[in-house]
Amino acid sequence: MHRQREMRHAWETFLGRGETPAGMPPALVASWVRSRALGVNASRREAPLSTEPEIYRRRSGSSALLAAARPALSRSGLFLAEASSMMILTDASGFIVETAGDPRIVDNGRRNHLETGGRWEESVIGTNAIGTALVDGKPTEIRGAAHFCEDVQRWTCAATPVRHPLDGDILGVVDISGPLAHFNPQSLALAVSIGQEIEATLGQAARAEHELLLRSFVSKRAIWLSEDILVIDRRGFVVHAAENARRRLDADPDGFRSELRQFIGSARQETWEENCRRRFPNASLEIVQSEGDAIGCLIVMHRPRSRSPTSQPKEAVEPVIGFGSILGESAAIDEVRMRARKLGANNLPVLIEGETGVGKELFARAIKSSGPVADGPFVPLNCGGMPRDLIASELFGYAKGAFTGADTNGRAGRIEQADGGVLCLDEIGEMPLDLQSYLLRVLEDGIVYRIGDPVGRHVDIRILSMTNRDLSAEVEAGRFRRDLYYRIAAARLRIPPLRERREDIATLARSFAARAAERLNKPAPTFAPALLEHLIAHPWPGNARELRNVVDAMVTLAENDRLELPDLPPELAQGPAAVAHSAPPVAATLPASKANLRAAERAAILAQVEACGGNLTEAAKRLGIARSTLYLRLAEYRSAAPKGH
Repeated sequence: MHRQREMRHAWETFLGRGETPAGMPPALVASWVRSRALGVNASRREAPLSTEPEIYRRRSGSSALLAAARPALSRSGLFLAEASSMMILTDASGFIVETAGDPRIVDNGRRNHLETGGRWEESVIGTNAIGTALVDGKPTEIRGAAHFCEDVQRWTCAATPVRHPLDGDILGVVDISGPLAHFNPQSLALAVSIGQEIEATLGQAARAEHELLLRSFVSKRAIWLSEDILVIDRRGFVVHAAENARRRLDADPDGFRSELRQFIGSARQETWEENCRRRFPNASLEIVQSEGDAIGCLIVMHRPRSRSPTSQPKEAVEPVIGFGSILGESAAIDEVRMRARKLGANNLPVLIEGETGVGKELFARAIKSSGPVADGPFVPLNCGGMPRDLIASELFGYAKGAFTGADTNGRAGRIEQADGGVLCLDEIGEMPLDLQSYLLRVLEDGIVYRIGDPVGRHVDIRILSMTNRDLSAEVEAGRFRRDLYYRIAAARLRIPPLRERREDIATLARSFAARAAERLNKPAPTFAPALLEHLIAHPWPGNARELRNVVDAMVTLAENDRLELPDLPPELAQGPAAVAHSAPPVAATLPASKANLRAAERAAILAQVEACGGNLTEAAKRLGIARSTLYLRLAEYRSAAPKGH
């Protein structure tokens, strides 16, 4: 160590005079000069260490890199275990996302924050293998005194950048580190070998994703025969372009591709559609997912259509829902309403359980409206409705400049927004296991840390959670934290499915019909007794939501003010109840009625698609049907059209 100090002192003396020390490589000289110019304190003992939400966000953002590196990390835990070394994986900024190897060395690294969450960019910790490899863009070895900060000189480190095989962008760094006394001359070769292995794995994954994107394009091409389509991967690269879109690319290859990289590749997935709409006003964007992860998108360049002037959008007003808004007089729903009223009177965390479509959020809003925080905000978050890397920033918020594409002023997360009110976590069972510990800490301490912000903010919230899973079974299976389960389920409320409260179906159907008619400026329809009997007999796997969608469709397509059996959607019309109540006169007219129904359905669908300017997402929303159903209907209409049209 004495010799290390002497060497360092000599280097500093030479550099102070603007001279290059003998035997000091030019790249190392340049790194030391940068470190001095950036004002790095040589006596600094440790790199900055980020908070847990920031660690989660960074790891989620590097999920593809981590997945590709997982085999090497697993092997490192074995072959480095007795080699006094560890493997380190960072993202493109030098943020450590994973370590593996000799447990003693991994533990020893915490002294300098050479651990998950440590930030080893050259600008904050000076010359080091990770940060310098990122700046120079090539394999780098830094031994002992060559480190800029004195306490880090006890390490010897060899690092190599990992680049994306398609564009060469640096995604992160593989580093092999160990104590100076155990220097291994093969460390740099090992790091380079692992880096090449990761790059090859990333290349295979990219090719597989491109194949999925092209399959999605082929499956949708029939729907947009007259439109230009771009197939874009998650990094903003053009995988395929239709003929007219290709001409646009060829006219300005660099500028157009650069724009795509910016508003797709460099942006968070939740902003893709907005960015696309801003750049291409007549375009729509379809996100393509694989195993819940967005792997790219299809951009459809619609032909301009005339549009009627639209009024300024109105600010959304949070609906106030009380227990009187929950319809039904069955014993099952009465019992649940009574229990929910009692739970609403205090601030206990409540776990609301039930199948999809039973009305869990209605009960959550009613509990909030009847409790001590009735005047506070109601902030919902669907834990299963967004990619993993977005959940942390949505839940905790982020500080100014926390990541690329972040709001310049930072943003409060849902937890902060719910301060003084209710945070309603839907599909809580879908929350990633590694994020659950962060949420638990907030619930226990009442303090939330925005991503990238070391300052905590006190919050006072009530938690209402919803799930269609058996969370107790998820706990036993190790997919949900036991301590978080007990924290959110101080009380449990099970909402019965519609098949357990069939006596409420007629009431619900009439209510849904009246609302649908009001939206369409039509008189509220009546129901034929045979139709009501059929609705009551149906199993309704989608519960009240499915019933509402069916009734909405019937009211929209009905030709008069009385709904009959023939008005049922085809998939429901063939049920046992329909057969039981099919008298001969009705059976004789059924084919013609079905033909009329299909014609009316076709007219309504095409009219909405035209009214929405070809925006299929909006058209499906207005029609009250799934987007996939709309695609299938349009494909049927095109295939049935006469040739030449």
